[in-house]
Amino acid sequence: MRWNPFTGAYLADPAQVWRGLLDSPGGVHHDEALGLWLITRHADVRRALGDTESFRNALTLAPVYDVCPEALAVILQIDAPPTTAAADPPVHPRTRRALRATFANTADRVEQRYGAIVRRRVDELVARLVARAGQQVDLVSEFTTELPLLVLLDLLGVPERDIARVRAWADGQIALVWGRPEPAEQVRLAQGLLEFWRYCQALVRDRLDGGGPGDGYVDQLIAYRGGDDEVLTVAEVSSIVFNLLVAGHETTAGLLAHALDQALTDPDRWPAIAAEPHRVPAFLTETLRFAPAIDGWLRVTSRPVTLDGVTIPAGARCLLLIGAANRDPAVFAHPDRFDPQRTDATDHLSFGHGPHFCIGAALARLEAGIALTRLAAAVPGLRLAPGHRRSYQPNVAFRAHRGLPVVVEAAAPAVQQTAA
Repeated sequence: MRWNPFTGAYLADPAQVWRGLLDSPGGVHHDEALGLWLITRHADVRRALGDTESFRNALTLAPVYDVCPEALAVILQIDAPPTTAAADPPVHPRTRRALRATFANTADRVEQRYGAIVRRRVDELVARLVARAGQQVDLVSEFTTELPLLVLLDLLGVPERDIARVRAWADGQIALVWGRPEPAEQVRLAQGLLEFWRYCQALVRDRLDGGGPGDGYVDQLIAYRGGDDEVLTVAEVSSIVFNLLVAGHETTAGLLAHALDQALTDPDRWPAIAAEPHRVPAFLTETLRFAPAIDGWLRVTSRPVTLDGVTIPAGARCLLLIGAANRDPAVFAHPDRFDPQRTDATDHLSFGHGPHFCIGAALARLEAGIALTRLAAAVPGLRLAPGHRRSYQPNVAFRAHRGLPVVVEAAAPAVQQTAA
């Protein structure tokens, strides 16, 4: 089977491709050009996410193509140990304990620890948009990517002056690992990733040499470590920071962009959010199902695995198509309909499943919920710019909008009254 995530329909409407895969016989397909096994059905994707014995994480962050020798030489200098997405037992249970102990990961804890930070950053960005009333603005570059990165920098204690560099490095990692850049671009992105890793190492070294405990997340990791390499090594602390600075903002940025896209595409939805903000949590849950920020994730088989009568050999790279699984009619009624009031939306797999369930899920929901609520209240007349066509960055995993141009209208459009 041939599946191309880098061009054509997948960049405008991946759901067309997911539907074709789901409607074809069997839920497992092999793409020879990419060298990937595609797993599409909800039950199979859920099993693969949860079965860490059969589906390993070691190659999760390895590029999906043959990297040119010059770029590979640079990548091999990045000696970040696996701690989160690319870690397997026995390392992952230990580093996961560190994350659970130091990073707020329930709704109540996230609100208590991070709520004030999120609200302050949301209000800053919303005020900046309000000041541009009557103008056209790209929400991707000026809101959805900026908010989660600012919040994360606050949590980690990273200087705000570094925001542009961190964003460029994070975007570069996603393009390098899950995109398909040309050789010269591979080298440039690999060099950026090496700089990023060294930046994270320096950030941790500065905290270690600071002479006293701080209150940022890096300081909490160092305190948890307690000088004991059996708990966490210094390199592992740097690696956790390295991973959080990408996963911690790119996924939330995607969720927020997808939610705004869905809210603004239908002219009735945005006014409804402004009028009934209590409906925002359900709206976000349906957004997660309908348009996940990560719609594919990589695993490698440690042994032969049979799914839907197809045996995947040991050592095979598998792409778990979360976007397709979230549209599986065996689980979701009318799966291609965006319906915030559906009762089955919580069965989505957009935050993963099992031992690698997203540690930042509660924070992502909090950020997106506050952002939608406060933006709708401040700019009830916000609307998509005329002629906008949805388009995504070419990538096998991260579903990121190229742009989301809007016209900032503070007043909601007048409702036409029908004569009695």
